[in-house]
Amino acid sequence: MGKFCVSLSCAKDNRDKATVAFVVANAAVGSEQETLVFLSIEGVRLASPGYADDIHEEGFAPLKELMTKFVAAGGKIFVCSPCFKKRGLDETKLVPGATIVGGAKLVEFLVGGTPCVSY
Repeated sequence: MGKFCVSLSCAKDNRDKATVAFVVANAAVGSEQETLVFLSIEGVRLASPGYADDIHEEGFAPLKELMTKFVAAGGKIFVCSPCFKKRGLDETKLVPGATIVGGAKLVEFLVGGTPCVSY
C-alpha cells in the first residue's frame, strides 16, 4: 500500500476547492492508499463539527458526506495546530478522524517522497 496526501487550505472561502480536495482524497483511499488530508489556513475550519454541513457544490456529494466517507474508509485528517489556534477554534471539538498536529507530523508522513496535491 502506498501513501497519498491532499493539502487543503480552503473552506467556505472556496467551496469548490474544499469539495474537490475530498473527492480526490476519497479516490486515493478507495485505491488502497494510506491517505491523509492536511488542513491548513482557512481549511482548518472544516475540522469543527457542523462547519461543513452547508457546503454542497453542484455536481458533487455534500462536503460533510465526503468527509464522513473518507474517515470511514480509513482516511486521516491532520489539522495544523498554529492555524487552528490563530482562528480561536475549540481544540476539544473536532470532527471524527481529525487530529491537531504540528508541521513535523506532516513532514513525517511525506518523508520518502509521498505524493501530495494541494487545494
